[in-house]
Amino acid sequence: MSVQRHTEGESNTSPAGQQWRAREPDDPGRGLLQRDADAFLHQSLSTPCLSTIARAEGIWIEDLAGRRYMDFHGNSVHHIGYGHPRLIAAIKAQLDTLSFAPRRFTNEVSVELAEKLGSIAPGALSRVLFTTGGSDANEVALRLARAATGRFKTISFWDAFHGAGFGASSVGGEATFRSHVAGPLLPGAEHVAPFNCYHCAYGHPGPEACALACARMVEFALEREGDVAAVIAEPMRAVPVVPPAGYWQAVQAACHRHGALLIMDEIPTGLGKTGRFFAFEHDGITPDIVTLGKALGGGVLPIAAVLARDDLNVVGDFAIGHYTHEKNPVTARAALTTMQIIEEEGLVERAEHLGVHALDRLREALRDCPIVGDIRGRGLMFGVEIVSDREARKAAPELAERIFYACLDQGLSFKISAGNVLTLSPPLTIDVADLDRALGIVENTIRALACELESGAG
Repeated sequence: MSVQRHTEGESNTSPAGQQWRAREPDDPGRGLLQRDADAFLHQSLSTPCLSTIARAEGIWIEDLAGRRYMDFHGNSVHHIGYGHPRLIAAIKAQLDTLSFAPRRFTNEVSVELAEKLGSIAPGALSRVLFTTGGSDANEVALRLARAATGRFKTISFWDAFHGAGFGASSVGGEATFRSHVAGPLLPGAEHVAPFNCYHCAYGHPGPEACALACARMVEFALEREGDVAAVIAEPMRAVPVVPPAGYWQAVQAACHRHGALLIMDEIPTGLGKTGRFFAFEHDGITPDIVTLGKALGGGVLPIAAVLARDDLNVVGDFAIGHYTHEKNPVTARAALTTMQIIEEEGLVERAEHLGVHALDRLREALRDCPIVGDIRGRGLMFGVEIVSDREARKAAPELAERIFYACLDQGLSFKISAGNVLTLSPPLTIDVADLDRALGIVENTIRALACELESGAG
């Protein structure tokens, strides 16, 4: 079997990671890391782990050695920060009131959550189903699309991530989740190249020159297949990559022409992260089905949701998401309280404002840096692409990893996406001073490495 190249995140097994752990020989977490490695099935991006965690509060995580890190990753669950006091109190109160609801019995808080989601969502997105995770939510969405259209094929995008289940892996485009041991996958899962103006698969420098070739390829596939149930995609790719203007309007129009539904996977981008409650709102569309997850549980409990148009309520005689915890009152309380916090604390608007500030600052500070290729994002999901050749736009994963560990040493944790993109996604509650401190760490680390490389070349 060939060596797998992982682009979804860090595998925690690289030489740089091993060197980072070795710098702390007396780390009290070393024993726990070994116990973890001995107890869990190993899988990339998860086990073995990089470090330990003992506490999490607000934007901060702390390991067993007492080292504190601003968490600009959080697996996209910490929109309201870790351990929000109001959320913790609501969960505790719910545990004392009603801790579980067997199937066939409804409960007030689950219905209230469904109604709340339906009232916030635009258009006719008023029907809801809850699952225990985002991967399951996407599988429910795919089943619903099959039932509503009488078709089974899908179109999705290379490099996309929609979860680790067989259906979610089939429509995903990450080799880590769909290659080797994952196959064979679902039939009919067709893929096209994703939008990415910085690395256009069609060889064009931007939407002005390409006339949205990436969107036209979606229609080409819809037309050639002729019987596609749905197009499923992330409205803004969480690597992050922002769609070109008009992209989703063109794709949605193509879906309408060819009888396919449009499913938006908002699991990492929804609930205000991009400066809109739903990321697709930036693009002037309303999809047929939406999935939410991750931050919906407030960074405490696992819950995800499927939102669909009222006229897609067509599977009453079948089971498409028959989950034991489908209407769990505790997870529903966590989600409802999280949404109330986001709404009442104005966190969507805050994400938009702070995102503009962050992108403007990074672009100004790093505009002439030779190892920075692109700076992009929306709201509080933004990234810095690290390259070895700006002209050729050549990715430099080894440089990105050096920057990551240097930032970790300074108390900042984030994710490397697509192999070479420093992906920064702080909580929506972050103080401006903490945001600026983190941005300063990133800027100074990148510039220091660029200077080191320049002096070494000279």
